[in-house]
Amino acid sequence: MTAVNEVPERSSIPEKDKWNLEAIYAAFDEWQKAYDQTLAEIDGLAEYAGKLGEGSGTLLEFIRKDESVSLELGKLYSYANMKSHEDLRLAKPMEMASMAESLMVKYSAAVSFFEPEILALPHEYINDCIKNEHELTRYEFFFRKLLREREHILPREQEELLAKAGEMRAVPENAFSLLTDADMAFPNIQDEAGNEAELTEERWYRFSRSKDRRVRHDAFMGIYGTYAKFQHAVSALYAGSVKGDIFYARARHYKDSLDMALFAENVPEEVYSNVVDTAREYSAPLMHKLIALRKKVLGLDEFHFYDLNAPITTEPERSYTFDEAVSIAVEALAPLGEEYCANFRRGISERWIDIYENKGKRKGAYSWGAYGTKPYVLLNFDGTIHDVFTLVHEMGHSLHSYYSRENQPQVYADYTILLAEVASTTNEALLLEYLLKHNSDPEARKWLLAYYYDMVRVTFFRQAMFADFEREAHRHSESGGVLTPEYLNDLWRKLNAHCYGPDMVIDEELCAEWARIPHFYSAFYVYKYVTGFTAANAFSSAILNQEEGAVNRYINFLKSGGSDYSLNILRRAGVDLTEKAPFERTMRTFSERLDEGLKVWA
Repeated sequence: MTAVNEVPERSSIPEKDKWNLEAIYAAFDEWQKAYDQTLAEIDGLAEYAGKLGEGSGTLLEFIRKDESVSLELGKLYSYANMKSHEDLRLAKPMEMASMAESLMVKYSAAVSFFEPEILALPHEYINDCIKNEHELTRYEFFFRKLLREREHILPREQEELLAKAGEMRAVPENAFSLLTDADMAFPNIQDEAGNEAELTEERWYRFSRSKDRRVRHDAFMGIYGTYAKFQHAVSALYAGSVKGDIFYARARHYKDSLDMALFAENVPEEVYSNVVDTAREYSAPLMHKLIALRKKVLGLDEFHFYDLNAPITTEPERSYTFDEAVSIAVEALAPLGEEYCANFRRGISERWIDIYENKGKRKGAYSWGAYGTKPYVLLNFDGTIHDVFTLVHEMGHSLHSYYSRENQPQVYADYTILLAEVASTTNEALLLEYLLKHNSDPEARKWLLAYYYDMVRVTFFRQAMFADFEREAHRHSESGGVLTPEYLNDLWRKLNAHCYGPDMVIDEELCAEWARIPHFYSAFYVYKYVTGFTAANAFSSAILNQEEGAVNRYINFLKSGGSDYSLNILRRAGVDLTEKAPFERTMRTFSERLDEGLKVWA
């Protein structure tokens, strides 16, 4: 009988292959002691309510205490959650994670007075405090960013009314989640072996990649056909969400809902337009060519949406040890310089990474930590080429965090969501280029190219299409139009036809796909995936082409954290997202790699 390759218990994983969370707290008792002390200190923060206008000394005193509490709170929260992810079957770490969550809520409530109180103070008072108290000068940008919101803050009574309406605003998203996660049921289908299989959103990912076209078709009809049946209810929920965006935008005197969404990060509308316009412009020459290539390789007379994820090549069978993956990663990242690679290896030797799967361990991968901790990485490494990409991706996040925390004060140590995927995607781009350069096996090169095509299709074109849809839907509603299922379906049909071109049949069920996208209830968020991918391509291209100063500019980008507005940080590093150049550069890279694909699959 063949031995079963069982997932090991965590106790059998060597210590060297586990992350060293003991560098945060040596034991649970030490965590509990820090928890108790932080709990007591939180109450002291609330005592400053109404006192921030008493002078620069009081303001500085509060900020110091707040930073001390938030520093320990970040450590408590990340430690407890990462500990719970080691083995989700254990009660103690799960209890600690719940305690940390409650502590976070208590902290938020205790300091909730801060922003309204600062915004109510005269601008001149804040300037005088910074001028009179040297230690407050480091917070100048922090206050400038906060005070910029003043023009959209309403009188106290109106703010209280808007706050009370907040729960109602959350209703569409909550109802959408309950409808699609709890009430909506998908039909069973037959898998590749003819066995009846339950169809779920999670299983769609696997079924959509099946080599059996009948399975892909049935899964598509099951998922998308079900959403089409609920399109009237979902359109009403989405219309309510959009109306909520418009209501708050008008109440706070923004130009429109898009202006409100972009305001916080000081992003001009040109950036959003660059995302949408680039995708529209380059769909015909590039995405249409990719669809034609996939149709040809798969040997199909008709190409449908359910053929988009069908494999056009096989994944390399080679298995990598973790040490081999690290060596490949370091070689691929060598263009970033010796210091960067030394810090990468430092992360390995200092046990930032929890490497292997064990029973009860959280699935997937992530980078986490807090100011005052190492930037930890959770993996479930199994030796595939995907795992090598995951390693460089997550370490891209962690090294971004490492450089930011080492070079910025606590107030600016965290980078924004707009910047969050840049470093990780830059690392993936460098790895891809390295593997293409050092791999002569035709089948392996096909897989790498197909991997890249999917990345561009999903991260750039599909997210840009989502951004296009959101803008058009909001504009339609803002001009008095009604977001009926017919309008939304027609808009989605047109966007898909334009994106994928004449070689793809637009099935009726696909037209209701907008009803499946939860991101639409956090309006104007998805464009950030496109800007992150674009910035990463610009950085990796400049670094690989050995453009003068490219590496130094990139490392300085990593060091900048959140010390300025995101676009300013990128601009100083050589990437200006208000211009079309970085977007067009991304399209040139895609075009070059697509031309190679046309040759290797000829």
